[in-house]
Amino acid sequence: MMKTTYVNPKTIDRKWYVFDAEGKTLGRFATEVANILRGKNKPSFAPNHDTGDFVIIINADKVKLTGSKLEQKMYYTHSRYPGGLKGSNAATLLERKPDKLVYHAIAGMIPRNRIKKTILSKLHIYAGDTHPHEAQQPTNLEL
Repeated sequence: MMKTTYVNPKTIDRKWYVFDAEGKTLGRFATEVANILRGKNKPSFAPNHDTGDFVIIINADKVKLTGSKLEQKMYYTHSRYPGGLKGSNAATLLERKPDKLVYHAIAGMIPRNRIKKTILSKLHIYAGDTHPHEAQQPTNLEL
């Protein structure tokens, strides 16, 4: 008889992965990273538990957007004061804060529930090609 195994937070084997975003399309890249953050690539996946791995993204400033998204795609913030809506397109966001552009794309692909914040806390994004997580001995993955 087969037995169902339940996920225990103490028994989850979390690994560290490094992804290079250079030349990758933002949306397709974000879906693969979101699946690894959630743990959907593991046989022990449970949607109500955080079974995902840690992800380090380097070269976030070299990600590409297809079509005319650089000029037309808008990102909005609001200060919660009247008239406090500010908007910027993807080109200015990629120039100023490329890690925020990649973070926003990945965060939009994580379900909006109680564990979203803990899932996204395992994501580390860097604009350059170096990162300070060498002590965790991350594995390079190609998508």
